[in-house]
Amino acid sequence: MSYDGAPDQGVGQFAGRHVLAEFDGVDPSLLDDLGFLRTTLEGALKSAGATVCDVVSKRFEPQGVTVLALLSESHASIHTYPEIGSMFVDIFTCGDTADPELAAALLRDGLGARDARITTVHRGRAGVTAESAA
Repeated sequence: MSYDGAPDQGVGQFAGRHVLAEFDGVDPSLLDDLGFLRTTLEGALKSAGATVCDVVSKRFEPQGVTVLALLSESHASIHTYPEIGSMFVDIFTCGDTADPELAAALLRDGLGARDARITTVHRGRAGVTAESAA
């Protein structure tokens, strides 16, 4: 069972994809808008097949926002730097039910980033589950 009581659908695999991204050329007002960032991140994650369990966020003074999303599949975070129109994105999903690359692309498009550097790191060991490790 997953965190929210739904069937796991492959989430129990000891393998995942970790997307690390940097977005530049984003409207600084969007990068300082906590509500917009929460909604945009949550929408991108759900559209990419992730199950969002909870979202927490913090706006910093004089500017900047951090948003963390707890997923049934793992986690996602964004850290913004409005003063330079940039942000860091981190999306890790275990199993194959969610597509972290799609989530990052949707987030990039939702923010209108002019430039994006997106790297995917494959983690764990494909094919290893609780049953196969026993």
